[in-house]
Amino acid sequence: MEKRKVIIRRCETYDVPAIKGIIKEGIEELNERPYGKVLIKPNIVCSTKIVQAAHTHPYVVEAMVEALREVNPNVHITVGESGGMGIPTRLFFHYAGYTKMAKRARVPLRDFNEERQVKVKLSKAKWHTTMLVAKSLYEANYRIWMPKLKFHNGCKITNAVKLNIGILTHKERMLYHDDRLNEKIVDLLEVGYPHLIVSDAICIGHGQEFAPYHYPLGAILIANEPLAADMVAARILNFEPGEIEHLVEARDRGYGTLDFRDIEVSGDVSMEELAEKVKRIDTPYTVRWDVRKVKTPVKFYVGINPETGRECSGGCVNALAGALATSELYWPGLIANLPRMGLVIGYYRGDVVHPGEKVALIGSCADVEGKLEAGKIIRIKGCPAKGMDQALFLFPRLGIRSAAWTLSSALPMGYYSLYKWMMQMTKVFRERIGEPGAPNMQKI
Repeated sequence: MEKRKVIIRRCETYDVPAIKGIIKEGIEELNERPYGKVLIKPNIVCSTKIVQAAHTHPYVVEAMVEALREVNPNVHITVGESGGMGIPTRLFFHYAGYTKMAKRARVPLRDFNEERQVKVKLSKAKWHTTMLVAKSLYEANYRIWMPKLKFHNGCKITNAVKLNIGILTHKERMLYHDDRLNEKIVDLLEVGYPHLIVSDAICIGHGQEFAPYHYPLGAILIANEPLAADMVAARILNFEPGEIEHLVEARDRGYGTLDFRDIEVSGDVSMEELAEKVKRIDTPYTVRWDVRKVKTPVKFYVGINPETGRECSGGCVNALAGALATSELYWPGLIANLPRMGLVIGYYRGDVVHPGEKVALIGSCADVEGKLEAGKIIRIKGCPAKGMDQALFLFPRLGIRSAAWTLSSALPMGYYSLYKWMMQMTKVFRERIGEPGAPNMQKI
């Protein structure tokens, strides 16, 4: 591989020709040679009529498609993703503008959940010792990761390494999605190791990563190595790489170093200039959405995962934050005006006293070691309890408005859920799996 390089280019607007030019120059500077079957993996964890800051902008992906065809007209390009919360990815494709983009760019969109999958052995993993790999990823010769640069509640940042959560099918996505999340996503590097990273930092996301707020940063990051890309991303978001748990984990497993002397950073705007701009973010919450710091009558009791003894930061509490943040985007001020109640996540070592009020125990392991007093106790199971399940089945019982129950959300959800089911039922007849493009994928 060429020297680990990260290029930071100034880009203030989502202009396809300008972005295409930046990407082409970046590919040339990095001496990259895309070939064969190329998989583009953006971040489309969530997109609705209201939630519009969580996904990689489709114009950035469109610019990549055009740039690739000019660099090598013989490449076969696919755009693939597995969206969050178990929601049909094609619903997010629609709201994020990817369906229209794909028609303009004449590029296929693939929901990894609708494709045939191959079970692959992971030799370096701590938790995901095997993984179901979708056809588009399994057969790809060249992988381009296109994250949306965001703050993240459980992982501090979302960029190249964290993007790999979206290569998992919905069947496996929530496995170990708890306090083991940072280790889990490093497991996935073995399959999801990109050749090229192009990050959408024209507008970054802050707040809760599933339903964030926009902040105009005006940059595109281009890199040839995921840890190098994330080191620069961390600095821009005012973290040191050593503060990012999954980067330390990846370094310790031999995926690279976290020493800036080992990478080359170039471009027309500096990390320091962008970091100063990030410091000016003005938000009613925090740049990383912590439920315990939100102004609300609700009291949150965040306990531990009984299996590991660690706070369950990436599981039920993060799903709860995502569901609440989504409702807040739909109805600003909702969280500050909720009724008094208690929400318990994990095994809480203390008292939870809410006489005459509701208390919810969220997750299969949720319990209270001390005194539990409430007018009504509500339990929702799951490990973790998925954000969609909380929005659909818990929020109505707690008197919290949920976007999932609006007519404008329910009808498209029903349509795309049926479409996804039909595609899953017919995939064995539609597709066969060819040879893998990555030699490290061991089919089992």
